[in-house]
Amino acid sequence: MKITDDDKAGRLNVLIVDDEINIRKTLSVCLETRGHRVIAVSNAADALSEAGRQVFDLAFVDLRLGTSDGLDLIPDLLASCPWLKIVVITAYASVESAVEAMRRGATDYIPKPFTPEHVELVTGRVGVIRTMEQRINTLKEHLERLHPEVSFISRHSGMQRALELARQVARSEAVVLLRGPSGTGKSVLARAIHSWSRRAEKPFGIISCPTLSSELLESELFGHVKGAFTGAVKDNPGRITACEGGTLFLDEIGDLPLSIQPKLLRFIQDLEYERVGDQQTRRADVRIIAATNTDLENGVREGRFREDLYYRLNVIQIDLPPLSERPDDVDFLAKEMLAFFGAQNHKVFTGFSEEALLALRNYSWPGNIRELRNVIERAAILSFGETVGIEDLPSAIVPRTVPVRLGSPVSLGVIEENHIRRVIASARSLQEAADILGIDQATLWRKRKDYGI
Repeated sequence: MKITDDDKAGRLNVLIVDDEINIRKTLSVCLETRGHRVIAVSNAADALSEAGRQVFDLAFVDLRLGTSDGLDLIPDLLASCPWLKIVVITAYASVESAVEAMRRGATDYIPKPFTPEHVELVTGRVGVIRTMEQRINTLKEHLERLHPEVSFISRHSGMQRALELARQVARSEAVVLLRGPSGTGKSVLARAIHSWSRRAEKPFGIISCPTLSSELLESELFGHVKGAFTGAVKDNPGRITACEGGTLFLDEIGDLPLSIQPKLLRFIQDLEYERVGDQQTRRADVRIIAATNTDLENGVREGRFREDLYYRLNVIQIDLPPLSERPDDVDFLAKEMLAFFGAQNHKVFTGFSEEALLALRNYSWPGNIRELRNVIERAAILSFGETVGIEDLPSAIVPRTVPVRLGSPVSLGVIEENHIRRVIASARSLQEAADILGIDQATLWRKRKDYGI
């Protein structure tokens, strides 16, 4: 049977636990011919071992496992994989055992002998449930990160090449490295690559490398077990486990601590990893997309970034040009964002005044699309008319006859904001900008967020 792309999207990781070899073989063949990935074991100990190593969507568990009771296995499997759907199979079906199986956390209950059609019905139902759960999780992330979708239409040749390449590589399994200044839409493009891929129905996760300490970042990425460190009061499966079958986006990979880099390299090469405080080796099927606004080659030369990890990440490189090089795109993006934020604030706008559009086009946009988004959101909130005028734009956007300098009749806040914007625009990396300004990178990160850079 030929497996189509649609079949792959609904493919499940299935665990079979049955002490009868014929049942294991028959059920494995039935599921594998329908495109599912199957691991079959004969006892509870092996089942828990496999559940500790990799992520499963569905488990068929025999009610009687030699001298063991399959019902006792259900809570242990769910403790390892809370999202796991467990189907109890038995030749000794009864109302009492069915009720007890459901009470302990089973999803379904089928008697032996069963037909391939019955198995297909059960797996189809579980596949729908898992897809819905993953979509709900994705929607929750979207709501938490609510923003206008950046249109993938551009008149700039460099941006057109980047988008064409992104669509080409989306359907492959290759690691993708997105490069470009902060705010150019790397995270939005990463999400788009995921949505264009065969993994679109599976989870999409994001980790921002500069925002966490080395210890917390390792825990967030790979997970940890209870008691692994101070404050680890419960198990954390980690983002890799949560993104099983899907895509994990590592933002600002250039800030990944050296101590974690060999572990990430191993995962990209072998799809294997260990949680913090645990010796159990686990496997996961997760595609990696990374992004950086720094010169990784320079990081390799300076010993801040492993050369082998750089080459492993840089399989497909996509460069996003800064917004300052795309003045023709500013008009279109600004109008799209104005319509979005107008609707969000229950307003209807006809557009921008000519003076406002000219100011938007002539501005250097050191914060790129992220900064443009914040400027348009602000204008949509503050504007009282149907047309956004230059008076609705922040002072940094509006051209001045007298440049802001020391001694100018402006507040310290305006001077600080202008200085930080100019330093970031000229620096090669955030770390270099922080060094020039004499502040740590975390402080600079907060100020960028405040200024919309």
